[in-house]
Amino acid sequence: MFAPKYPPTDTPTVTPTTPAAPLVPAQPTAPVPVQTPQSGRPVVQLTPGSVATLVVGGTAVVLVVGVVLVSMLLAVAVTAMAVAVVAVVLRSMLKDDRKHR
Repeated sequence: MFAPKYPPTDTPTVTPTTPAAPLVPAQPTAPVPVQTPQSGRPVVQLTPGSVATLVVGGTAVVLVVGVVLVSMLLAVAVTAMAVAVVAVVLRSMLKDDRKHR
Protein backbone atom coordinates (compact mmCIF):
# COMPACT_ATOMS: atom_id res chain seq x y z
CA MET A 1 0.00 0.00 0.00
CA PHE A 2 2.79 2.42 0.91
CA ALA A 3 5.33 1.07 -1.57
CA PRO A 4 6.31 3.58 -4.28
CA LYS A 5 5.20 2.81 -7.80
CA TYR A 6 7.85 3.50 -10.40
CA PRO A 7 7.16 3.80 -14.13
CA PRO A 8 8.38 0.90 -16.25
CA THR A 9 11.98 1.20 -17.40
CA ASP A 10 12.73 1.82 -21.05
CA THR A 11 14.31 -1.14 -22.80
CA PRO A 12 17.28 -0.20 -24.97
CA THR A 13 16.92 -1.00 -28.65
CA VAL A 14 19.76 -3.02 -30.16
CA THR A 15 20.84 -2.02 -33.65
CA PRO A 16 22.72 -4.55 -35.73
CA THR A 17 26.30 -3.59 -36.43
CA THR A 18 27.95 -3.90 -39.83
CA PRO A 19 31.31 -5.57 -40.25
CA ALA A 20 34.28 -3.25 -39.85
CA ALA A 21 35.36 -1.53 -43.06
CA PRO A 22 39.04 -1.28 -43.98
CA LEU A 23 40.74 1.80 -42.58
CA VAL A 24 40.78 4.59 -45.12
CA PRO A 25 42.18 8.06 -44.38
CA ALA A 26 39.29 10.26 -43.40
CA GLN A 27 38.37 13.22 -45.54
CA PRO A 28 38.25 16.54 -43.68
CA THR A 29 34.67 17.56 -43.07
CA ALA A 30 33.06 20.65 -41.61
CA PRO A 31 32.58 20.44 -37.84
CA VAL A 32 29.08 19.55 -36.80
CA PRO A 33 27.65 22.02 -34.25
CA VAL A 34 26.81 20.42 -30.93
CA GLN A 35 23.23 21.00 -29.87
CA THR A 36 22.52 21.42 -26.20
CA PRO A 37 19.52 19.50 -24.87
CA GLN A 38 16.40 21.57 -24.36
CA SER A 39 14.97 21.62 -20.87
CA GLY A 40 11.30 20.95 -20.29
CA ARG A 41 10.82 24.24 -18.44
CA PRO A 42 9.59 27.32 -20.30
CA VAL A 43 11.94 30.27 -20.55
CA VAL A 44 10.80 33.35 -18.62
CA GLN A 45 11.31 36.57 -20.52
CA LEU A 46 10.94 39.79 -18.57
CA THR A 47 9.45 42.77 -20.34
CA PRO A 48 9.63 46.30 -18.94
CA GLY A 49 5.97 46.05 -17.90
CA SER A 50 6.51 42.82 -15.99
CA VAL A 51 9.61 44.23 -14.28
CA ALA A 52 7.60 47.27 -13.17
CA THR A 53 4.84 44.97 -11.90
CA LEU A 54 7.37 42.92 -9.93
CA VAL A 55 8.91 46.05 -8.40
CA VAL A 56 5.52 47.49 -7.41
CA GLY A 57 4.35 44.13 -6.06
CA GLY A 58 7.55 43.62 -4.07
CA THR A 59 7.33 47.11 -2.62
CA ALA A 60 3.71 46.53 -1.62
CA VAL A 61 4.60 43.25 0.10
CA VAL A 62 7.46 44.89 2.02
CA LEU A 63 5.22 47.76 3.12
CA VAL A 64 2.39 45.46 4.24
CA VAL A 65 4.77 43.21 6.20
CA GLY A 66 6.37 46.28 7.77
CA VAL A 67 3.01 47.71 8.80
CA VAL A 68 1.95 44.40 10.33
CA LEU A 69 5.20 44.05 12.29
CA VAL A 70 5.06 47.63 13.57
CA SER A 71 1.43 47.14 14.60
CA MET A 72 2.32 44.01 16.53
CA LEU A 73 5.20 45.81 18.25
CA LEU A 74 2.90 48.70 19.14
CA ALA A 75 0.31 46.29 20.55
CA VAL A 76 2.97 44.67 22.74
CA ALA A 77 4.17 48.09 23.94
CA VAL A 78 0.63 49.26 24.80
CA THR A 79 -0.07 46.01 26.65
CA ALA A 80 3.18 46.34 28.62
CA MET A 81 2.31 49.91 29.60
CA ALA A 82 -1.16 48.84 30.72
CA VAL A 83 0.26 46.02 32.84
CA ALA A 84 2.79 48.43 34.38
CA VAL A 85 0.04 50.92 35.29
CA VAL A 86 -2.08 48.16 36.83
CA ALA A 87 0.94 46.97 38.84
CA VAL A 88 1.59 50.48 40.19
CA VAL A 89 -2.08 50.96 41.13
CA LEU A 90 -2.25 47.57 42.87
CA ARG A 91 0.98 48.28 44.75
CA SER A 92 -0.36 51.63 45.88
CA MET A 93 -3.64 50.10 47.02
CA LEU A 94 -1.89 47.33 48.95
CA LYS A 95 0.51 49.79 50.58
CA ASP A 96 -2.37 52.02 51.69
CA ASP A 97 -4.25 49.01 53.04
CA ARG A 98 -1.26 47.97 55.21
CA LYS A 99 -0.88 51.48 56.70
CA HIS A 100 -4.48 51.63 57.93
CA ARG A 101 -4.21 48.46 60.03
